[in-house]
Parts: sequence; structure tokens; C-alpha cells
Amino acid sequence: MTRLILHLDLDAFFAALEQRDHPEWRGLPLVVGAAPGGRGVVATCSYEARRYGVHSAMPIGEAVRRLPPETVYVRPQMARYAEASRQVMTALERLSPVIEPVSVDEAFLDVTGLERLIGPPEAIGRQAKMLVQETVGLTASVGIGPNRLIAKLASERDKPDGLTVVPSETVQAFLDPLPLTVLRGLGRRTAPKLRALGLETVADVRALSLEHLRRLLGAHQGTRIYQQARGLAEDRVEVGRSRQSISKETTFPEDVTDPALLRETLRWAAQEVAYLARHGGYQGTVVTLKIRFRGFETHTRTQTLRMPTADDRTLFRTAWALLEAGRWGARPVRLIGLGLSAWAQGLDAAVQPDLFSGANRSGADWSGANCSDVNRSGATCSDANRAPVTPTETRLNETLDAIRARFGPGVIQRGGQRRRP
Repeated sequence: MTRLILHLDLDAFFAALEQRDHPEWRGLPLVVGAAPGGRGVVATCSYEARRYGVHSAMPIGEAVRRLPPETVYVRPQMARYAEASRQVMTALERLSPVIEPVSVDEAFLDVTGLERLIGPPEAIGRQAKMLVQETVGLTASVGIGPNRLIAKLASERDKPDGLTVVPSETVQAFLDPLPLTVLRGLGRRTAPKLRALGLETVADVRALSLEHLRRLLGAHQGTRIYQQARGLAEDRVEVGRSRQSISKETTFPEDVTDPALLRETLRWAAQEVAYLARHGGYQGTVVTLKIRFRGFETHTRTQTLRMPTADDRTLFRTAWALLEAGRWGARPVRLIGLGLSAWAQGLDAAVQPDLFSGANRSGADWSGANCSDVNRSGATCSDANRAPVTPTETRLNETLDAIRARFGPGVIQRGGQRRRP
């Protein structure tokens, strides 16, 4: 039986959610990301904004120069977006239990054999789109093909609100006219090597022999591109594959040297990351601090915890200890952020032993891969005693999460007075 893989991509997801919840913004250019006049980038934007050449990761200053005065600018509310994403993924499980979310706004589904229950692939695609519309009131673009590559490219063909089916017998006709950059692995560095030979389309790449591609791109990448140009790619959908990390960062409007401001910004980031982790059922064992100075000099430091956590106090303390151990002094900070990764599986989070408890009272067991880098400056990785995460603290987290889920982010938070920068 030929495999049938469906790729679903929510159209301009963050922006579409904002326009759904604010009807007065519908039809207007809308940018989700940094605020005008500040620094930072566009996270995403509505299709009305994309008509002006604005796209994700564009500096906000450039976006403002391109967009008309009536443009709406919104700061991201990741908890809202994560909840809508969860609703969508849960709804799609009614179509096929073999589902692999690959980001907050897209997923692969193995729909092989559903023709007998639902009908032809077009009917399956319409069913997926209907589930999204009924669940969150948004549109999605769907692509269906014999493997992940073809399904993904098919979903990109007719956005927004598109549905493209590529049967196995038409794969080559579908691929050949596409620009060669649709092949995974041909980026800014490698695509010019092929363009220098006068190649522009997938058909042009397909004309090259395997040996020629290997000489140009290396054995591994050359083989991958050779196979992709012929429509050969992975057709497995891995149930349970999840996001690899959760992070939160902010770019300051002006460089910051005030330790209190940096401390409260990290506290905010820890609360956001911890909330998203708890909301998604994750506990992580690696905390990452990211810091960027003037001139875009960027450093990351990681700490591996003894026990997995989704507690904002633990995340904040660990990140702050990493910042202090870095011994960067009063250098002006442009950006600061915090991340959590390396998920633990099947562990009870109700009572969480503390990173600094027990036999380790005199100092933390800093086993993070970058701890040695920090110590080259002469800093130590030890820290003060910390209280464990108690059942009372866990219940408090649950209460704060429930309040936030009902009334939105920013209505209540721990410690400090400073909110999101």
C-alpha cells in the first residue's frame, strides 16, 4: 500500500489568532513581534502585511518602514498560542492517531488507509481543514503526498487555506518546475554552488549524476539532494516526537547595565518558560542562558540539573547563577533569554528534589557542558542553599497557571515588580 502523508500548516498562526480575537483588526496589516521604535524582529505577520514584503525574522525597524500607518503591532502571547495549538493537535487526533507535531503551527499525519473510511485524499484533506476551523476558527493549508517532503511542499503550494494532493505517479511532474532551494539542505551556502553551474530548478538538479553531486556537496549531502530531486524522502510519522526546547528572550530598546533590570527580566523569562513547560507536560534538565552584548557578541551558558523541573524559581535561580558566574561585569546587554530542554520522561513532578539540597549543600553539582567555559574567568559554579519544590509550591504553580489560563498572561506573577520588557 502506498503511504499517504498529510502535512497541515496553520496560516499565519499567531497573527490569525490575534485577528480572530480582535475583529476590528481583520483586513489590516498586523505584525506579531517587537514593538515599533524598539529593537527586535517580526515573529510573524498577517498576509495583509506580507504584501508589503514583510516576513518573519525581519528587523522591526525595516518592517515599520515598509508598512502603512494603519498597521497593528502586537507583542506575542505565547501561552495563548500554545493553548490553541494544543486544541488543534487534539482535534487532529480524531482524524488519525498517528500524528507528529513539528512546531506550534504544523504537524504531519499518517493517513494511509483512511481512503476506505473517509474517501479520496482530497476528502481527507478537507476533513483536516474542517477540524481546524471548527476547533479554533482558523484556516490551514494542507498538503498530501507519499512522503514528508512532498506533503510539506504541497502544503506550501497554495497558501493560505490551500489543499494540494500529489499522487505518487505525479511526484516528478510536481517537483521538476520548483526552484532548487525547495530541496532540504540547499541553503545560502550550498545553493550558490549549483546556481554557479546554471542550475535553477529541481529538474536541473535531477540531471546531475550522483557522483557529480557528491563531488560538489560532499557524500552525505550530495546523496540526500540526489534522492530528494527524485521525490525520495522519509515517510515515517513518529508519534510522540515533541518540541526539543522552550525558550524566551527579549531585546531591550536600549542597552542595559542595571543588574536589577536584568534580574527581573530573567525572572519574567523563567515564569514564561516554566508556564509553557507545565502547560505542555514537559520537565527539563538543561537550563540555558543566552546573552548578547553590543556588536551582536552572543554567549550561551548551560547547566544540567540533577532532577527535571518545570518550576520557575529553579529556572530563574539557575539562569541567574550562570549570569553571575559569567563575570561579564557591567557590559551593556542588548538581549537576554532563558531556555529549558532535555526533557525527562515518566517522572512525577509533584515533589521535586532541589538542585542544591542534600549532600550538595556546599555547592551545586554543575555538570553543564559549558560550565568549564564559565570557570575560565575564575568564577565558581557554587551557589547558596535552596529550598526544595514542595507540594505547597506545586499547588501554587497550579493555581497561578489556572488564573493565567482564564484571564491571560500578565494578570499575576511571582516576585519583583517589573513585567515583561
